[in-house]
Amino acid sequence: MKENQSFVDFSEKTSLKIALVGNPNSGKSTLFNALTGLNQKTGNFPGVTVDKKSGFVKLKEGQILAEFIDLPGTYSLYPKSIDETVAFEVLCNPNNEFHPDLTIIVADASNLKRNLFLVSQIIDLRIPVILALNMMDLVEKEGDVIDIIRLSEKLGVKVVGVSARNKGSLDVLKQALFEPLPVRQYDFINIKKLAPELIEKLSALINANSDFAAFQFINNFPQISFDNNNIDNKEKIVTLLSTPLIDRNKLQSEETVERYKVINRIVGECRIQKSAIKTKSFSNKLDSFLTHRVGGYIIFLIILFFIFQTIFFLSSYPMQWIETLFVSFSNIAAQNLPQGELTNLFVNGILAGLGGIIVFVPQIAFLFAFIAILEDTGYMARVSFILDKLMRKFGLNGRSVIPLISGMACAIPAIMSTRTISSWKERMITILTTPLMSCSARLPVYTLMISLIIPNDKITGFFNYQGLILMSLYMIGFVAAMAAALVLQKILKAREKSYFIMELPVYRSPQWRTVGLTIFDKVKSFLIDAGKIILAISVLLWFLSSHAPGNKIKIIEKKYETVDMLKKYNDAERKLKISSEQLEVSYAGIIGKFIEPAISPLGFDWKIGIALVTSFAAREVFVGTMATIYSVGNSDNTQTLREKMYLEKNSSTGLPTFSVAVGFSLMIFYAFAMQCMSTLAVVYRETKHWKWPAIQFLFMSALAYISSFLVYQLLK
Repeated sequence: MKENQSFVDFSEKTSLKIALVGNPNSGKSTLFNALTGLNQKTGNFPGVTVDKKSGFVKLKEGQILAEFIDLPGTYSLYPKSIDETVAFEVLCNPNNEFHPDLTIIVADASNLKRNLFLVSQIIDLRIPVILALNMMDLVEKEGDVIDIIRLSEKLGVKVVGVSARNKGSLDVLKQALFEPLPVRQYDFINIKKLAPELIEKLSALINANSDFAAFQFINNFPQISFDNNNIDNKEKIVTLLSTPLIDRNKLQSEETVERYKVINRIVGECRIQKSAIKTKSFSNKLDSFLTHRVGGYIIFLIILFFIFQTIFFLSSYPMQWIETLFVSFSNIAAQNLPQGELTNLFVNGILAGLGGIIVFVPQIAFLFAFIAILEDTGYMARVSFILDKLMRKFGLNGRSVIPLISGMACAIPAIMSTRTISSWKERMITILTTPLMSCSARLPVYTLMISLIIPNDKITGFFNYQGLILMSLYMIGFVAAMAAALVLQKILKAREKSYFIMELPVYRSPQWRTVGLTIFDKVKSFLIDAGKIILAISVLLWFLSSHAPGNKIKIIEKKYETVDMLKKYNDAERKLKISSEQLEVSYAGIIGKFIEPAISPLGFDWKIGIALVTSFAAREVFVGTMATIYSVGNSDNTQTLREKMYLEKNSSTGLPTFSVAVGFSLMIFYAFAMQCMSTLAVVYRETKHWKWPAIQFLFMSALAYISSFLVYQLLK
């Protein structure tokens, strides 16, 4: 076999571009996280909204800087979605700017036969390859052995057994990068016999590295963009491949049959089955309960109930610490910094705004932690499976489940994840309904209002009413999404038929490093993205709340310096009155009073109105706005935001502003309102038309207003 191989050596290079590719659920992303740790950055591949995750690692004692690129998961080099198209273009087009020097193919060793289909295709591109056999521990548990040396000889490439959870095996993989790597110089199958004349003519026109590269070009020709491929002889190629006589489906079917003939033989020779009797696996036993047609739904609801109970129970302590810390900061700053505009800005603008959002980081972290654990254990795939039948009644399928559940964290990546849905109609319905799922940006609003109007009483020990209400709000979002999907199913027309095929990964204990990285990445993104907006709006709000037309601010100060006022109120009461009246005549107060007539039927006053306006930038800005408004309007720096809002009275009735009716009205408004400009921008990027985000915005705003109006009128 040696004479049929060439070797490539990367040991002398100073930089290296390495692509990680593999089937979904092969452990590719876990391996990527293990290799790169925190040295990651996320962007987009040019021209598409597909995530590009890169990680930089210094290898060979710091002599080589390696960039690892985590390509989207794919089952073959025949792309069926935008995600798979990116993987195809990066690997098959040598002119692509992300085309790697070396490709690590991550394969699930416990499902070797299916994984080798993609492996054999990439090998036939004749590019440097290392096959990383992941999950070798599962093969051993099944009582089998894979002969890695023989498998390497049969495939003609370097094969390394790894476990993304085992640091020692990662060192072996890193070492293999700088050993001479064989590049197979003969075809895995005789691909040329499937279309001999066509492959020969095209190979000459595109100067293909292999017959399979030409075969891939033929099969994917309708999707290939000439603009990005620097291809000569374009007219001749178009003429050659535009004939309707080319049956691409037949060619792909014939290739699949031929590949599996060879793959079956290789697996038979390289996987040694020690025990002829196979017992029912642990995953199969669990699935008999977790994917049961009735029990599966019940278990899923119980898990959700547990998650929301835990979010409230565990996060209450760190939230109290953060609140206390920011109150202390505000007190110290107010007492020790010189009086003036800058101190006022720092205390009532910046500290109040940031404190109002940072306090909710524990709840955000717990939410992302639970979602990461469900994904890493393999349970999320089961949720897609059990909900597929239900989803189809609403014009969706099982692939819509992941975006919808991901929407509980953030609608932006959730909408981007719809790229895996091949049906245009189902993808559009998923995109348009996902923002109705309650995201983490709504969580601060929910928890703030719940803590104000719902007593923290326990139902039985650990369980409490607050967690129950929180879960109900998330379920309301899901019901609304399904109702909207049902309507869209009737409106949107498409002839294509959809299908749902998903491999259920084996259950595994969560990789805590991966869970930790996910929490860190998401919380960092939440703080940075939300923090920038909140800081900017807090500064603007402070100015609008602290300044007024003409000399109205000074007039109010002079009003309370009179002898009568000094006798009537003590210093603390006088400061509170001055702050409150100055806020009312400020620019912010004028804006709030202007929109108050439109929102008063919902139970909202002008202060809430200001927060509604500012939170159109991002929902979580509501809390930061309320923190700034109540800090400027209340000079007492010893109270938390919740305490200030709890003590707030309606000027007309003298009753608490945040009653049960107002609280539920506000939560329902935020459950349905499209108050996230970033989400609208992503919907536009995914649909390529402004009409869809415009329809989405108008529909959700109308739904929010009407629902909030009904709730308030019924409860008041």
